[in-house]
Amino acid sequence: MAGTAPQHTDVEGVDAGVGLTALLVAAARAIETHRHDSLAQDIYAEHFVRAAPACANWPVRIEQVPDGDGNPLWGRFARYFGLRTRVLDDFLLRSVRTSARQVVLLGAGLDTRAFRLDWPSDCVVFEIDRPGVLAFKHQVLTNLPATPQVKRVPVPVDLRADWVTALTTAGFDPAAPSVWLAEGLLFYLPGPAETYLIDTVDRLTTEGSALAFEAKLEKDLQAYRDSPIYTATREQIGIDLLHLFDKGPRPDSAGDLTAKGWSTSMHTPFEFTRRHRGGPLPEPNDALEGNRWVFAHKSSP
Repeated sequence: MAGTAPQHTDVEGVDAGVGLTALLVAAARAIETHRHDSLAQDIYAEHFVRAAPACANWPVRIEQVPDGDGNPLWGRFARYFGLRTRVLDDFLLRSVRTSARQVVLLGAGLDTRAFRLDWPSDCVVFEIDRPGVLAFKHQVLTNLPATPQVKRVPVPVDLRADWVTALTTAGFDPAAPSVWLAEGLLFYLPGPAETYLIDTVDRLTTEGSALAFEAKLEKDLQAYRDSPIYTATREQIGIDLLHLFDKGPRPDSAGDLTAKGWSTSMHTPFEFTRRHRGGPLPEPNDALEGNRWVFAHKSSP
């Protein structure tokens, strides 16, 4: 379908605010997919970009960027998203190959893992996000067409609403092991909302479950306002991430999980850059230096 003319789809909530950041990640995944040294493959990502009027002229290959990898947004920042995709792909697949058979994507956005990863046949993937975002994703994937590799259950509900009831009504079983992913989500939530989400995941999980999420160290985000990554994102595509990020104090969610009996580990993205020999390395005035990827596993009470 790569040569098919894009069908523009204007879905409320996709072309604005946090929904637009989902398209930014999709563009980054598309660029990563076409790299000769790709860390992650998402053949569907570019179709989301082409289907949304707000970003129809964004690049989906690094060759379409005049300064290539020298561009802070489509070079370094996009590579960060590509690396994050690979690391979290690996985490999910490891988790379902041990005990978990339920996967919950919190704020799933334009995630296509249900379509592109090699899941065990008895897995189910629950995708929680706002109805408009999931409707946009459904329309684009249906037009391709794309077939999920696993049982996929969209759960169209805002995380500010009663998503627990929506999830359990959709078939999620708290008594069975599960693996949860909050990719690029917690930055946007007020501290109490993050704490509620983490506490709820703990309440809905049993032994053998796992959780991965992205966090930022407790720092003044405005100190990075002039960071090349945020500046380029603001100036080139009009997304002011620092305006979208919640500015209140951040909870220590990793520490809270440890106190609840989970085993947790926290990593910088740069550790995985070195492991996979691809991705961003530290730079001066680096907006990525405070980013942490947290992996947690729930053992016996």
